[in-house]
Amino acid sequence: MNRFVNREAELSRLGDCYESEEAAMVVIFGRRRLGKTQLVQHSLAERDDAVVYQATETTPQIQLDEFMDVASESFPGITQIKQEWEALLGYLGDQDGIVVLDEFPYLIDADSSLPSVIQRLWDHRFQNTGGTLILIGSSISMMEEATLLGNSPLYGRFTEKLDLRPLDFSAAQEFLPESYTPEARIFTWGVFGGVPYYLDGIELDHDLGTILTEEVLSQKGYLHNEPEYVLRTELTDPNRYFAILTAIAAGKTSSNEIAQVVGIDGKQISTYTQKLERLRLIEREVPITEEKAKSRRGRYRILDPLFRFWFRFVYGNEDRYERLGDDAYAVVIEPELADFVSPEFEGLCQSALPRLYPNETFLDIGRWWYKEHEVDVVGFTADGTMVVGECKFTNAPLDYGALASLEEHADKIRWSPNAGGDVTIEYALFTRNGVTHSVQEAVSERDDVQLFGLDDVTRHAK
Repeated sequence: MNRFVNREAELSRLGDCYESEEAAMVVIFGRRRLGKTQLVQHSLAERDDAVVYQATETTPQIQLDEFMDVASESFPGITQIKQEWEALLGYLGDQDGIVVLDEFPYLIDADSSLPSVIQRLWDHRFQNTGGTLILIGSSISMMEEATLLGNSPLYGRFTEKLDLRPLDFSAAQEFLPESYTPEARIFTWGVFGGVPYYLDGIELDHDLGTILTEEVLSQKGYLHNEPEYVLRTELTDPNRYFAILTAIAAGKTSSNEIAQVVGIDGKQISTYTQKLERLRLIEREVPITEEKAKSRRGRYRILDPLFRFWFRFVYGNEDRYERLGDDAYAVVIEPELADFVSPEFEGLCQSALPRLYPNETFLDIGRWWYKEHEVDVVGFTADGTMVVGECKFTNAPLDYGALASLEEHADKIRWSPNAGGDVTIEYALFTRNGVTHSVQEAVSERDDVQLFGLDDVTRHAK
């Protein structure tokens, strides 16, 4: 990865740790490919008091030898210290050094006692120094077990926890060529999302069809096996999880639908979905009017657009694409791509809402559905206004039937403003290709309907 984008808040928090006279223990975690290593390297670019060790899957002794080699470059005196983790890390803390243990789960794999060793070191020595200890890991489950859960040795001892997530839409735009139209930006976001490793590793100067053909569909492509690689690093028996993700990508989003497709008892499916939620691969969404813990109308969705694309179009279809060759995109992907990107477009419309309605203070923004009724964008404001939106990411313009349908669905939403009183409804129409004449007339005649195009969405989404 060559470019470093955004992450100002995380850099500031790390900088405060480095400059503090008190000891710091920082845990940085998040799924692979989000730039955890690059974040720390960037934060240390102007410093010469840091030891950055990237662990590998090898024996404990080789790991110690490698750590000593790296540490001695900045702290030559460490060669006189006993070669064991507690002594070495303690010495570096006494020097007010910054110690980075990247891929910390590999160290735990080799020596399961290491979290307890670091706990003892922190309690009795390190926390009384001016040093900084940074633990980085991509295996979310192992990082939780070692540092974040109540029974983990390091629980409650870290002074900073950085939970790295994908870049938001506005930050991800820095990777895209300036020549990209709003439509191209939304299509690219709808497939690759905000993962720096994807955006910086592919040739974005090409059209999307060429990019997908060369980078994803081709068996030699940069991202062809990416989802499978990530899943197999986290899951020891991934086949059932693959089946669940395939079902969700195909539109089976309720627990019962997924269980039926996969062939699992409905009561057991939560064991698997909870694991996928912990790994940040899926999330359970509920109507905006309901509490997640109590709602029985939850829908699962795959969080990473590339994973969703891979499980919808690539997984199990590799031979088909090899057979079709350069025609694969035009024949299989392109006819369905706008429909595929549509949910991500809806998310961008939700994200843009506060800046499109700058005079409103939004309390909650999300989706809503009940039986046959569904609204793509719903925002509840502090003054009792409910903004409801219809998103149409198709080649056809939005017609009056879509506005009438939005009004009908919105009438079914049950929401009471905090201050009491009647609800004021505002209608927002988000379209890729404009609206029909009848809708344009309604927009010009009414003061409760606003029309937004792709340029509005891309300029205001976060």
